[in-house]
Amino acid sequence: MRKSIKKAIGNTVQDLLKRGIKTSFTEKELKELEVEIPEVEISAKDIQKIRERIKLSQSVFAKVLNVSPSSVRQWEQGKKNPTGSTKVLLELLKKNPDILNYRIESSIQG
Repeated sequence: MRKSIKKAIGNTVQDLLKRGIKTSFTEKELKELEVEIPEVEISAKDIQKIRERIKLSQSVFAKVLNVSPSSVRQWEQGKKNPTGSTKVLLELLKKNPDILNYRIESSIQG
């Protein structure tokens, strides 16, 4: 594949991913197209703001995320950082604070 075509396809795929449009590319294909999936960056202040924005205590927020209250406290103090899927979930909450409302509603009803 010509370099210019490969670059154009890679840019298009990168734009699709940024816009949240589903694609069916494999990791190998994305690497070949030089498409990067950005690392999730979330600070202690971001986590605290997310929690306060959805008006939850640290212990309730921890329960909603299925982590320990100690983890939330340490994240907000900058002593530890969330990892893996929890980082992604926090990123989603930052963009859409209502995304986990069903978890709270089901605990009230159940």
